[in-house]
Amino acid sequence: MSTLPHAVTVVEVGPRDGLQNEAARISTPDKIAFVNRLSLGGLHEIEVSAFVSPKWIPQLDDAGEVFAGITRQPGVRYSALVPNMHGLERAIGAGVTNIAIFLAASETFSQRNTNRSIDASFDVYREVASAALGAGLRVRGYLSTAFGCPFEGDVPFDRVVTLTRRILDLGAFEVAVSDTIGVAHPGQVTSMLPRLLEAIPPERVALHFHDTRGMALANVLAALECGIATFDASAGGLGGCPYAPRATGNLATEDLVYMLNGLGIDTGVQLDAVSDAALALVPHLGHALPSRYTQARPAP
Repeated sequence: MSTLPHAVTVVEVGPRDGLQNEAARISTPDKIAFVNRLSLGGLHEIEVSAFVSPKWIPQLDDAGEVFAGITRQPGVRYSALVPNMHGLERAIGAGVTNIAIFLAASETFSQRNTNRSIDASFDVYREVASAALGAGLRVRGYLSTAFGCPFEGDVPFDRVVTLTRRILDLGAFEVAVSDTIGVAHPGQVTSMLPRLLEAIPPERVALHFHDTRGMALANVLAALECGIATFDASAGGLGGCPYAPRATGNLATEDLVYMLNGLGIDTGVQLDAVSDAALALVPHLGHALPSRYTQARPAP
């Protein structure tokens, strides 16, 4: 295990990706409190919300209010997903300095999720990224369905490499290659990453795993052995994809940090602080948290 990274960056996506599909309406003050608790837990990258149409994601219709209400901590980057120029303008108006753009590796998923083809999405995001960079914002990219599509099945590795490169060419500093529906397994990870890393430096690649089939931590371990040192995770294991039936959600931040701690890999994240932040949401969610670590914590 001496070849594993000495440190890993955890990108916390719970306030956005974790909450966007929750059936229960989470109030703006509760979202603000969630972000503030996470900010004090040693996380340095937090995705707070998305400036999308309330018609499509009503849970995040208060993105501006959440950004206005959070207490920003030194050394913490707070980001938002933006789908188009209107979303970017709203994000800039809210004082956002870090944005994420979202493209798909599957043509059908792109059409179903954004009503745009892959190439049309690049046309939109070329303008968004250019304007964002011109305004001094940092741009991060997501490539969804990189490990499999609910409509098309397997996605060719070469396509993932090509599209990741195209997103970086827009000006993104890194791309989160994403297992949107939780179908990835370690064999797939160790087959794809060498091809991807032949074309792209590992420091510009992040991985975003879902735990739908219980493979998320195994996939992280396989990716660590390939030199990847940035992973997305969601406090409490909240989130998931509406196209993945019975999905258990994103990789839980607590589960990820617990494993990394055991491997002697530094994250700077305070494990129980993140767990407490997620637990504070439980009365408002109406269901238990998927996180194994949080489930196993002794009752207070």
